This record gives sequence, C-alpha cells and structure tokens, in this order.
Amino acid sequence: MSTQDPPPHRPSVDPDVDLSVPAQRAETAGSGRWRVLEVIAAGGALGSAARYAASLAWPAAEGGFPWAVFTVNVTGCALIGVLMVLVAERGTVTHPLVRPFLGVGVLGGFTTFSTYAADVSKLLARQEVVTAMGYAAGTAVAALAAVWGAAVLTRAVVDGRRRAS
Repeated sequence: MSTQDPPPHRPSVDPDVDLSVPAQRAETAGSGRWRVLEVIAAGGALGSAARYAASLAWPAAEGGFPWAVFTVNVTGCALIGVLMVLVAERGTVTHPLVRPFLGVGVLGGFTTFSTYAADVSKLLARQEVVTAMGYAAGTAVAALAAVWGAAVLTRAVVDGRRRAS
C-alpha cells in the first residue's frame, strides 16, 4: 500500500442501519437498540439546546435575514462533512455510538431545516420574495458547499497526518 492509498476500511457496527436489509437489523436487536436511542436522545438534547442558544444570542430582526438559522445550518453541515470522513470514510473514529450521538443526535438537533422552511414561508407571506429566494437558494448552496469543503479539508488533514507518521 503506497502512502497515497487510503487506509483499509475497518468494519464496525453501524447503528444507522437500513432496516429493509435483514442482515442489518441484527445491529439494533435486543438491548443494543436502547443504547443507540439513548445516545441519539442525549445528543439531540445538546444540539437542540445549542441551536436555541444561537437563536437567543442572534435573533432575526423583524423582516430581516434569519442569520442565526442560516449560520447554524451551514455550520452543522460542515461538521457533518467532518464527521462522515472521520467515521465512515477513514475509520479514524470507530466507536459504534459516535455516529448516532454526534451525527443523528447533536448535529441532527443542531441543524434545523424545518425552521429554514418556515422562515422562507414567513418571508414569502410578508411578500419579501427576493429575501426569501436568496435565503432558500443561499442556504442550500452554502450547506452543500460546507459539507463538501469540510470533507475535502478533513480528508487532506487526516491523510497528511497519516503520511507524516
């Protein structure tokens, strides 16, 4: 294996299972499913509290651009990009509860695309069409760019550290 090749994939239990695949249902059978649910709930509480704190710290002005929700969603997407590289691609983090805790729980509770959709709807109801369309398109583009950019940067950092050691 050259220093350019990614490390071999290390299999681990993936709590984000596809329940329509019978072989994957065993991962959450028995008491294991409660452990996964517990870490998702704990992570969700932390992520939701952080999002709420951001909305209190940076409230949207009446008729203004909802910067807190925009920032939370873009930041959360960037962190999802980092997490997926570390957990799913490079196997840097292997504990089976990290992905459900951080990915589904913390970042799922932190990001809020339902509030984003409600904000777009409110802007349209106030006939602020340009702001609504800018927010709708800008959030989608920025969120996707954040996932991609963070994943690219994380791969470079992880692979660079592996080459250096």
